[in-house]
Amino acid sequence: MELRALRYFVAVAEELHFGRAAARLHMSQPPLSRAIKQLETEVGAALFDRSSAGVTLTAVGAVLLDEARSLLDQADRVRVRVAAAAGAASITVGILGDSTDPGAARLAGAYRRRHPQIEVRVRETDLTDPTCGLHAGLVDVALTRGPFDETGLTVHELRADPVGALLRADDPLARHASLKIADLVDRRWFVFPEGTDPLWQSYWNGGEPREGPVVRAVAECRQAVVWNGTVGMTLLDHEPGDGLTVVPLVDMPASRVLVAWNERDTNPLLRSFVRIAIAAYRG
Repeated sequence: MELRALRYFVAVAEELHFGRAAARLHMSQPPLSRAIKQLETEVGAALFDRSSAGVTLTAVGAVLLDEARSLLDQADRVRVRVAAAAGAASITVGILGDSTDPGAARLAGAYRRRHPQIEVRVRETDLTDPTCGLHAGLVDVALTRGPFDETGLTVHELRADPVGALLRADDPLARHASLKIADLVDRRWFVFPEGTDPLWQSYWNGGEPREGPVVRAVAECRQAVVWNGTVGMTLLDHEPGDGLTVVPLVDMPASRVLVAWNERDTNPLLRSFVRIAIAAYRG
């Protein structure tokens, strides 16, 4: 039973969808399906129930999932210990804007417990670089939000958060239970500086070119609304601050929390970090 087959199995078990698991593993679906079939042959039992309603784990699959995660964790610890012995005992993590995310806090605790000998260097970046320095080679891995140019990067979604319109509390629109992007069409928005990733800029401006004050950080976004009465988007569960409110935007896709790294990076600490991140955000 190869570790690669177990990684394939864990991906399918966590996604409960062969297509999503294949995308996560950066492979096509047919070889993934063949690998799972071969694993089922080795185990001597079905690991998944496949039906028109979707994919679910069998009782045997649930047992193997626990064991596979344990084996893969042990393999990751071996790699990390060897890397530490070889002198590669640090990893640089880029974090976008707001490091108070509870998922990031769980990840930090879990990583510290798993790898107490590894030094984690943190580089917090403002909203003008959603890759947190990945493209520039300043970090090994990024905890960030999409969308952005993913060329040369491997990206895995950790969570999706609903968003809303950030408004002054005395704004007439603040009385609404929900809004659509069209309700904000005639308003000035806070915008990001020239040169900011266009995919990122477009998402946070509701898919349209906007005009308004230029901002670079979360605090500047809030102050732009307080002082100028502009509007913008923020996470629905973020505390907006005094004098501000957030109204749900029903026609905006959720903001995706991502872990990303350079696809050709062979740092042995990366795989363990990503696996711990997936578990921490799932928890």
